[in-house]
Amino acid sequence: MRIPRDLSGADLVKHLGRLGYEVTRQTGSHIRLTSRVEGEHHVTIPNHDPLRIGTLAAILDGVAAHHGLTREALLQRLLG
Repeated sequence: MRIPRDLSGADLVKHLGRLGYEVTRQTGSHIRLTSRVEGEHHVTIPNHDPLRIGTLAAILDGVAAHHGLTREALLQRLLG
């Protein structure tokens, strides 16, 4: 599955909620999410529309590594 080119930061926050991520704080346009599933993991997402493709890829790679998934498997789970 290709990385979506039109995904906003707010949409990504909603999708990551399916994996147990919750907003812990926001500073300016950056949203900090925390997951306590399979250990504690933090990720910071810029609230931009759309997210830059490199930024989105890096965020997805970090989340996928924490959950022991490939980026493609994570995209399938999030965006179905």
